[in-house]
Amino acid sequence: MSLTRRLAAVVVPPGDDGGEPLPEPGWRATVVGMHVASAVVWGLAVLSTLAGDSVDDDRRLPALLVLAALAVAYVLLGVPAIRSGAPGRAVPYLLVLVTAFALLGWLAPSLLFLLFLAYPHVWFAVQGTLTGISWTLLLGLASAAGPVLSATSSRDPGDVLLETGIGIGFSLALGVWVSRVLHESAQRASLIAQLEATRSELAAAEHERGVLAERERLAQEVHDTLAQGYTSIVVLSQTAAALVPADPDAAREKLAVIEEVARDNLAEARAVVAAFRPVALDGSTLVEALRQLAGRFARETGLEVRVDTAALDGAAGLRTDEEVVLLRGAQEALTNVRRHAGASAVVLRLARVGGQVSVHVEDDGVGFDPATVRVSGLEGLRGRVAQVGGEVDVASAPGAGTRVTVRVPGP
Repeated sequence: MSLTRRLAAVVVPPGDDGGEPLPEPGWRATVVGMHVASAVVWGLAVLSTLAGDSVDDDRRLPALLVLAALAVAYVLLGVPAIRSGAPGRAVPYLLVLVTAFALLGWLAPSLLFLLFLAYPHVWFAVQGTLTGISWTLLLGLASAAGPVLSATSSRDPGDVLLETGIGIGFSLALGVWVSRVLHESAQRASLIAQLEATRSELAAAEHERGVLAERERLAQEVHDTLAQGYTSIVVLSQTAAALVPADPDAAREKLAVIEEVARDNLAEARAVVAAFRPVALDGSTLVEALRQLAGRFARETGLEVRVDTAALDGAAGLRTDEEVVLLRGAQEALTNVRRHAGASAVVLRLARVGGQVSVHVEDDGVGFDPATVRVSGLEGLRGRVAQVGGEVDVASAPGAGTRVTVRVPGP
């Protein structure tokens, strides 16, 4: 730091350090108390000058003018400096303060009791330890210069210097303590502001995470339910249209299935929006839901579908989210059979092995190489199953059919 900057730091108060020195109500009450005390003590000084014999007659008017200048400077410069710690107002006010007390020391030493307020003004205006010490010393020396150097003063210079030293000592002790309290309070205020900002950022991030999670849930639900239902409707519509000229009864059966699928899709759409459990599990067990799913798949595709739940007859004893995962896994596997397998028969099996409950969907279709072919629906299913601590296995080979197994931790 250059010499000029070091000298400036002695007399120029530090800038804003990022926060109010005290909580707003406490700081406002402190400032108001300072204003009231200043007005009362200044009024006593004016009355003492006007009515008492503590000031010589020939010096009464100059002393009153100094007091008036002090009042004006306090209102225009001191009040803003004390309220906000603005260096642009603090330095001019402190210059006026030092000059005024230097004059009062010459004109009316009896009015130096005003130092009782002048010293706190220094510390509240500068809000900095080094600067406060510098202005306190300057103010004390300026007020003592008149009584010590004046030839007409009746007071002993030694007594004046002793009183001034005691006053400066108490002021420095009190001022350093006040300055430290204000600095620590400002740091706390800044820390609180940072914590509030961080909390707001965390809340926003948590909200965004929740929004993304809900979007992912809706996307997964739409893929697992609505998209598959609409695909069935499209395929069934094409089949019904082809059957109308040759076999109207078969066409009407397909149309009935279309209506059934559409109604189920409407119910699923409402369940997805409301975040309810799947319609197939509403009032039904997992075994019943899988049988209904297999039966409708057989009607839609004309494939032979065998359902085997003997190994887990009755209630599975699973949580709702685990039942949903198993049902969605069966739906995804059957959708892939419809789209890609070219199968003639499908087996849907629900079983319990050890501590796990699993759904197996096996077909006798064309198969594929899992190492080279990625099915997007299955990849999404893996993520969903992983959320409940389960796993997905795909066993297949070209010309050997496919078996998809979804496992979840059992009760």
